[in-house]
Amino acid sequence: MKKVIGAFMVLCSVAVMAQSKNYNTKKGFVANGYDVVAYFDGQAMKGDAAFTTTYDGVKLKFANADNLKKFTGDPERYLPQYGGYCAYAVAVSGKKVSVNPETFEIRDGALYLFYNSGKNNTLQLWLAESPGDLKRQADKNWENIKK
Repeated sequence: MKKVIGAFMVLCSVAVMAQSKNYNTKKGFVANGYDVVAYFDGQAMKGDAAFTTTYDGVKLKFANADNLKKFTGDPERYLPQYGGYCAYAVAVSGKKVSVNPETFEIRDGALYLFYNSGKNNTLQLWLAESPGDLKRQADKNWENIKK
């Protein structure tokens, strides 16, 4: 029985470590240090180092104490989809691509972030194509990427 429990503990530890590696933590924080709660108010706001927390092995910043409190009360609600990687890239190529944290969409109560540089705004591509179909494909691809 001890061997079974020990093996289970090791598997859980590996699963947690693997999961925390599936976040885009450019600049050391999820969403490049932007406040993931503020997106739900329609704003892309940089977080403040005075309001940080760690969740699932990664760090997040918030613009104020209220947003930090909202996040800690229901973190899964506010985390960006696909670990904060570009939703369009996950859907189309099955790849982890960094984002411009000011390019986002809230769809069906979930946060999606997108790559946007020069003339390549993947949010516009996402919207021009079929967001519902792309989301379904991204969901499938993300399950493979996470492994």
